[in-house]
Amino acid sequence: MKSIKLRKVGNSFGFTVPKELIEKYNLKEGEELHVIEKNDGFTLTPYNPEFEIWADAFNKTNKKYKNTLKELSK
Repeated sequence: MKSIKLRKVGNSFGFTVPKELIEKYNLKEGEELHVIEKNDGFTLTPYNPEFEIWADAFNKTNKKYKNTLKELSK
């Protein structure tokens, strides 16, 4: 477990991400991180949970209309 300190940045708070985590998760400057609130706190992640919903819908459509899409691609 890693500890970080919050710092005042204007009217907000900010923190720095340790180098080990930046390298481990291949984070880049300007990358969007997502805050997922839970009952006991929150999780900060580069993973976008809304994208998974979109990807599932895309995969279902792809399966359902596989032959149609194949014909349209010709």
